[in-house]
Amino acid sequence: MQTRTLGATGPTTSALGLGCMGMSAMYGQADRGESIATIHAALDTGITLLDTGDFYAMGHNELLIREALESSRQGRENALLSVKFGALRDPGGGWSGYDGRPEAVRNFLAYSLQRLGTDHIDVYRIARLDPAVPIEETVGAIAEAVQAGYVRHIGLSEVGAETIRRAASVAPISDLQIEYSLFSRDIEREILPTCRELGIGVTAYGVLSRGLLSGHWSRDRKTTAGDFRSMSPRFSGENLDRNLDLVEALGRTADSKGATVAQIAIAWVLSRGEDIVPLVGARTRDRLTEALGALDVTLDAADLAAIEKAVPAGAAAGDRYPAAHMHDLDSKK
Repeated sequence: MQTRTLGATGPTTSALGLGCMGMSAMYGQADRGESIATIHAALDTGITLLDTGDFYAMGHNELLIREALESSRQGRENALLSVKFGALRDPGGGWSGYDGRPEAVRNFLAYSLQRLGTDHIDVYRIARLDPAVPIEETVGAIAEAVQAGYVRHIGLSEVGAETIRRAASVAPISDLQIEYSLFSRDIEREILPTCRELGIGVTAYGVLSRGLLSGHWSRDRKTTAGDFRSMSPRFSGENLDRNLDLVEALGRTADSKGATVAQIAIAWVLSRGEDIVPLVGARTRDRLTEALGALDVTLDAADLAAIEKAVPAGAAAGDRYPAAHMHDLDSKK
């Protein structure tokens, strides 16, 4: 397994990470046994970074990861656990904002440590900026947890350049988790240069734009109950038609490389810099195997030019979230 380092102060991790959210929430029903088998397979192939959030199905995802680690041949010692916190949920699954107060940080952390069955979390980050709490206070509370040994590294998620600078003035930041793909390239303007200036890595999620860039989505595919893509602007109406036209063009480049569309899309993110670690949201071993094939795809200048021609920056139609969720993104302000 190829490795990369999360920023100047962060840990060494596998070049690909496994995003575990879809095993519990957001994409409809998942198979628990297959999810655990997929985590086992990822660890066995050398993937070390497992990404989750304490609010993914209200703790279900953390408990799933605990079960997988306890039954894995690799064990907890070979996994880097990246955990997001702060999202407030209700019993019906609704969302009611974010809490970044220091006392909330300590509370969220205590519950995550228990659910994951571990004495420390490797990278800990608030999922979205709490507009009522200065980022310095939230990061300061995580820094106290680092000193106490409960957290190894501090991360950020979906914040803009100014917030990144303010956070980094309080404590070393290992990485920023943010959406980055051929369909989502906004970070290239200001956020990515700021991270590089400050020695902060990037863990990129949504590298397949929630399946749009996988080559497995079609115009007539129906979403199932609980799949948030049914509300996603990129998956609706004329936006979907436009986006699948882009995927079709990308497919011709993939064919010329003897690769799948998903592998080309992941390889493109890998090519953007050694400081970027893509998270693949594979929910099955078959999809994991396909994603791992991206590590064997080498893109030269001609390949990159062909990809840019097929999917120019800004070509994707529709926002990546519904309007209410876009409002929560400090990275878009």
